Amino acid sequence: MSETSEPSAQIEQLWRTYLTTGEFAKEERQRRLFRHLPGSPRCKNCYAPFRGLGSPVVRAFWGKRPSNFNTRLCNVCEEFAREYQGGAEIELSLLFGDVRGSTTLAEEMSPTEFGRLVNRFYQVSSKIMVETDALIDKIIGDQVSGMYTPGFVGRQHALAAIAAAQQVLKETGHYGSGEPWIPVGIGVHTGVAFVGSVGSKDGTIDITVLGDVPNTAARLSSTARAGEILISEDAFRAADLKAGSLDARVVELKGKSEGITVYSLTDDSVPPAAAEGHHTE
Repeated sequence: MSETSEPSAQIEQLWRTYLTTGEFAKEERQRRLFRHLPGSPRCKNCYAPFRGLGSPVVRAFWGKRPSNFNTRLCNVCEEFAREYQGGAEIELSLLFGDVRGSTTLAEEMSPTEFGRLVNRFYQVSSKIMVETDALIDKIIGDQVSGMYTPGFVGRQHALAAIAAAQQVLKETGHYGSGEPWIPVGIGVHTGVAFVGSVGSKDGTIDITVLGDVPNTAARLSSTARAGEILISEDAFRAADLKAGSLDARVVELKGKSEGITVYSLTDDSVPPAAAEGHHTE
């Protein structure tokens, strides 16, 4: 093995271990602790709060503060991602949430009002993703996304993503008797993707997911109607859901040569499992 390939293989194995087993106990213990500390926004990886009551605690005891290069990572996680730039291909589940009709909403409000509405959506969604052990991938424009990896949520990552999607719709008012305070459609997809740290020429580093899987999840969210979760067939199978428990249909997604089968979930009921004794970890 060459001098350049050996470190790359070691970095790949480090990321694979971190994402699929939850090892590196120090980091995982911190994540579980930090998610209970009040404050927002947070580091997308370790959940260290940058503002609020929890911020002085993580700054004083762990030396964590927003990175100078990427304010969505703390300085410690940014240094980790910089030192071990790379990642691994793993199976995971993705949740993408999309504000439906955002252009019309923006036309009906002042820029300040629309900004407050979208920021409220960001805060609600990110809080749910933190509480359900997701890696927060993106909060941009009118869309949010989270990564559910085996190392952080267990082998039932698809079911965890679906449950989190239901919670997002509940907290945005879709399951009540009135109108939601913001219309949201969600896509959940499972597959193998590259997860790790990537850098740009100006030296910034980010932790993200790349490949066809996130593209498909994003397309599903933009196709879903307000109050609807579109679950891909891969996620449906990974969650071990019972055939016929949800309405199935074929949808055409931009960039896909063929339509894909999806399952529509529009309420907060727990989808039945395919076998007796099915449970989340």
